[in-house]
Amino acid sequence: MTNILQKIETDKAPAAIGPYSQAVIIGELLYTSGQVPIIPETGAVLEGDILAQTALVCENLGAILAAAGTDFGKVIKTTCFLADMADFAAFNSVYEKYFTEKPARSCVAVKGLPRDVLCEVEAIAYLQK
Repeated sequence: MTNILQKIETDKAPAAIGPYSQAVIIGELLYTSGQVPIIPETGAVLEGDILAQTALVCENLGAILAAAGTDFGKVIKTTCFLADMADFAAFNSVYEKYFTEKPARSCVAVKGLPRDVLCEVEAIAYLQK
């Protein structure tokens, strides 16, 4: 059986920290794995507040989008996870600078995130041929 998923990998975003891909393409859609504020060059979590961590998460997502040949303007849906809903407004203040087309979104607070980070974001994007 032929694998219908095309895996996307870039060293400009953190390597997967588990048994998954940074992103996969099927048809004309890109599905990213959740990105957390890990510094790609070192694998270390970025120490900092929600503003700094959100910016790095978005930069990491942008690198994956670029590796797949798309960009933030073609993101159609995101799912956002916050360690604390009290960070919602600060998170949004950074998020809106990247996702200017305002894709559909879910945003929830969770009990915990990998490596005790403050936020995680995954995206689905359209691949315009």
